Amino acid sequence: MKFEEEFETVELLVASNHLTKMVDAFSLSLIKAERQVRKLFTYLVFQNTNLSSANVNELRNVLADSRRVYFDGVVAGINVLSNKTLADLYGAHYEEDMQRLNTAISYRNKIFHGQLTNEKLSSEDLGVVIENIKRWCQRLSEVAHGEYGYCGFGRNSFQKSSFDLSEKISTPINNPDEYRAFITEHMTR
Repeated sequence: MKFEEEFETVELLVASNHLTKMVDAFSLSLIKAERQVRKLFTYLVFQNTNLSSANVNELRNVLADSRRVYFDGVVAGINVLSNKTLADLYGAHYEEDMQRLNTAISYRNKIFHGQLTNEKLSSEDLGVVIENIKRWCQRLSEVAHGEYGYCGFGRNSFQKSSFDLSEKISTPINNPDEYRAFITEHMTR
């Protein structure tokens, strides 16, 4: 699965005649961005040689049980886990693009709770936000694939890389208990 394939459903929504198409496309885009970062994180965790397919269910359960982990926590987890922060990996325009993504998250939080945003977002405004999210995802996809051999959109993030990533993981996680402790210490709000 590549970036273009991942966002085909968003494009179908945008091109539709549905009255809520832009809110729906915006919501789906943001879900995809948050999922991409989470999958990149779990992929990096799984690169430890002590973890195998026998650990996958427990690793999933540990993260699923961590109810106070949000997007910013997953980014913090990548920053501690990897020898490169997400900003270093992403490169130019990270701060600007991250601010746009955080703004989109704040819009989503308002919309999902049935509240109005102060910006009184129009369909055109949401279209710009969707394009910003897509740009973030595409850039992250490209640099992560180049650095780690995984873009964050592949269906299975619990796979071993064809790259030797031993030098790229600065904080190894050897078992599900260490994973739980890592999440609690570095990722939980």
